[in-house]
Amino acid sequence: MRCPWYLPVLAIFTGCKSYTITPESFREQLTQAPTELVTTSGPYGYHRTYEAKSIHKIRCLDKNGTQVELTNGPAIETRITLSNGKRRAMYFDNLVLRNDTLIGRPSRFIPSLKFTMPFAEITKIEVQNGGKDFQYE
Repeated sequence: MRCPWYLPVLAIFTGCKSYTITPESFREQLTQAPTELVTTSGPYGYHRTYEAKSIHKIRCLDKNGTQVELTNGPAIETRITLSNGKRRAMYFDNLVLRNDTLIGRPSRFIPSLKFTMPFAEITKIEVQNGGKDFQYE
């Protein structure tokens, strides 16, 4: 049985629920949280231990500006928009703020790949549960 032609289009436009975090709140949440050693497992036999910020609930805003708490986990993705218009997607639990520079990893499978950006150039921060099959052990 074939699915109707509009279902893939509908899936693209409904997507995952996205939230925003102000840069000030983001800085506060990252700097106040201690780091902890976590182990993540995922598809294709993925298994890795790394340091992550111990943030269990992410304080953010929904599309109406209402404050909500998003449960953190290894599938939470962050999109950073910079003042020059460039956007970077990274995993929330891999973000580190060091000397006014944000460092993040866009891939679980290539841990050496990382983005660095001056915190002062960040204009927008969005988070969402990407629905990927990663979980903490």
